[in-house]
Amino acid sequence: MAQSASGYDLSPLSDDAVAALAADLSPDERSVLLDHGTERAFCGTLLDNKTRGVYRCRLCELPLFSSSAKFDSGTGWPSFFEPFDPDHIRCIEDRSYGMVRIEVRCARCDSHQGHVFPDGPPPTGQRYCLNSVSLTFSAESEDQP
Repeated sequence: MAQSASGYDLSPLSDDAVAALAADLSPDERSVLLDHGTERAFCGTLLDNKTRGVYRCRLCELPLFSSSAKFDSGTGWPSFFEPFDPDHIRCIEDRSYGMVRIEVRCARCDSHQGHVFPDGPPPTGQRYCLNSVSLTFSAESEDQP
């Protein structure tokens, strides 16, 4: 079992496990998570969320970002300056749409989350720009899976 520094199982999910988890996705969730799409700016349900807690992968529930790292980037997508645990995300060069970007994926299930850009605030200077449909949110007071 591959384990992150924060104690989570990072063993890659099998194709069958991903298919089972994807069975109840909405068409929008499927488009973003599995087909690497993007939701429209300023439409995501988590954009204006100010509650303290953890943002998790919609597909496998791995914690990806904390509310303590969330900021208003003005871009129309939930933005964070650092991940919950760097081991929980994978960054991959994305050359689609005639540009070079860095795609952010969940390290466990390989689902598309968004992109990271080098124009974020201190202390990291990073802006992880994510799709709300790629995430679920667990408030700090809720039981954590």
